[in-house]
Amino acid sequence: MSQQRAWVLGLLAFAGVPVWGVRPADVDGWLAAARVRGTGTQTRGQMAQAVHRFYVFVQIRHAREVEAVTGGAVVQPVDEFNRPRRLARVGVRVPPSLREVELLFTAWRLSLPGVRGRGFLAAARDYVAASLWRRLGLRINESVHLRVGDWYPQAGTCGMLHVRCGKGAQGSGPRQRLVPAIDGVDRLLAWWMTQVRGQFGDDLAAGRAVLLPSRCRTTDGGGLRPACAVTLRQGLARAVGRWLSAWSGRLTPHPLRHFCASHLYSQGMDLEAIGALLGHTWISTTARYVHVPAERVEWHWQQANARLTGRLLPPVSGAGPAGMVRDAGGGC
Repeated sequence: MSQQRAWVLGLLAFAGVPVWGVRPADVDGWLAAARVRGTGTQTRGQMAQAVHRFYVFVQIRHAREVEAVTGGAVVQPVDEFNRPRRLARVGVRVPPSLREVELLFTAWRLSLPGVRGRGFLAAARDYVAASLWRRLGLRINESVHLRVGDWYPQAGTCGMLHVRCGKGAQGSGPRQRLVPAIDGVDRLLAWWMTQVRGQFGDDLAAGRAVLLPSRCRTTDGGGLRPACAVTLRQGLARAVGRWLSAWSGRLTPHPLRHFCASHLYSQGMDLEAIGALLGHTWISTTARYVHVPAERVEWHWQQANARLTGRLLPPVSGAGPAGMVRDAGGGC
């Protein structure tokens, strides 16, 4: 069942009426209940969008049939107050370029040895968290809930992270997954675990200690609390403001997740593998995370045009295939 269909059926179950009986008040209550459950603003906009499109389809294709059976017209229940204008405001989360991300993280990494005292521990922790968003596409809440025992350096060819609190579908609870430590994350975590994490001063032996800790202990005097999402966001914001000021206020953890998907796709990883890494259920979701630069589109167009020209034109006397393609041009 597609997510859009599930949302429509969820609305009908909430309203307790057939398709033609749903009214704007039902949509109001349904979306309000979703907000209480913790559903984000963008997801609620997508829910309203799905219902709006479904009723447009019903009105165009089946309005006469419904009126003949029920004696009434089909009403569009997503009124102007719930129409998903907010999706246009959110916009496409186009991530920074590879050059910009490399500039940011290189400057950030080189600055760490110069941070004095306990400030080094917080700076290194924020750098590791942001690197997990950039290289593995982890969600910020997934990062917060990681434990030391979730890192398996001997698993696979480069180690595995056990993401225990992945985002699940509505009502399904956390969805777990194993994430390979690709793109240098194995070296990053080896440095973090052997040289830095132990300096926070808590017991790591049992594996229950948090991977990215704060400086505060739990109320019962046990281990350290995890660094909260706000703290990690602020760490990234400070680094962006210092070394990538053009992105100040815009580069947050989620665009780094988009950057991860786009970068891996440009390196040749297919959408199915990227979706598994990011914890997506639907490949259509992953496709929205991949942003192909215009230069890459142009390059592929030129390559495709050159291949087509090579198949259609006869060989030129005294010239090989490379010369034929070069003479044929094929620009845009």
